[in-house]
Amino acid sequence: MSAQDKPNQIDELRSQIAVLKDQVNKADMESKKLVEKRDQLNVQATKVNLEIRDIKKERDEVNKKVYALKQQRDKVRVQIKPIMDEIQAINDKKAELKKKMPHVRQKDIQKEIDKIDWKIQTETLDLQEEKRLIGEIKLLETQLSGYKKLEKENKKIAEHIHERKSLDAQAESFHKDLSTLAEKSQQLHESMIAKIAEVKKVKEEADASHKGFIDNREQTRNLRVEIAVLTGQMLGLRNTIREQNKELREKANAERVKVMAIRQKEQEDADSIRNQKLLDEQVLKSKLGAQAKEKLAKGEKLSWNEFQLIASDDDSEDANTKIN
Repeated sequence: MSAQDKPNQIDELRSQIAVLKDQVNKADMESKKLVEKRDQLNVQATKVNLEIRDIKKERDEVNKKVYALKQQRDKVRVQIKPIMDEIQAINDKKAELKKKMPHVRQKDIQKEIDKIDWKIQTETLDLQEEKRLIGEIKLLETQLSGYKKLEKENKKIAEHIHERKSLDAQAESFHKDLSTLAEKSQQLHESMIAKIAEVKKVKEEADASHKGFIDNREQTRNLRVEIAVLTGQMLGLRNTIREQNKELREKANAERVKVMAIRQKEQEDADSIRNQKLLDEQVLKSKLGAQAKEKLAKGEKLSWNEFQLIASDDDSEDANTKIN
């Protein structure tokens, strides 16, 4: 990858990271909503569970009453059984009595007894006739006693029937209360079942919200990992560019130092050459001046250059004298 491509890739990575961060923010907002919904549903489920507990408690109390009423009703029904057996026994006894009774109605027998008794009381009868009539009365009364025994047994039956009806009324009352309570228990049970179904649905929704939250959290974690990876790549590219720029700067500085060193060396060499040249010129000039002075001292003829050398030396000496 060229140095020019790296900044473009950094911009691309920065754009990808921005998109991922936006997705993370949206996922976080959705997670917040899901958590709020889950918590609200859990509160609702707790409330419904409390309602279920109260309904169950009330139903159980009603069931206890139903059980108690059943026991009371069954106890009464148990008491009815011996009474019915007694009535049956009396009816059997009545059947035996009826077998021994004449085929004459009770009122007819009583009417005949009253007739004979009236006759004895109102008519003058000889002793034999009176005894005969008294014997008939006794015979009729014997026949009548069977009816009296039947009446006595019928009275017992009536008493037993009355007792049975009283017990039937009690059993019916218990059964009626039992039925009312049983119906109420059924209603409470159905209400409880409906509440259980409701809380099940609420819990399913809460679980779904929680699962959505977990999935969102996992998605967010993956997005953050991807962001971290892309951020690492971007920082790596930045460090690479920074290192490359540093190398370029160092290389440029080294080149600049090298150029400056070369220039300085060239300058130093030029100065050295110039100074050496000046020195050589000075030495030569001194030598020529000394020779010109010797020629002048000997009275020899000087050239124009030699004359200038002597003049310049005199000017230099005068200048040095003034300076000193």
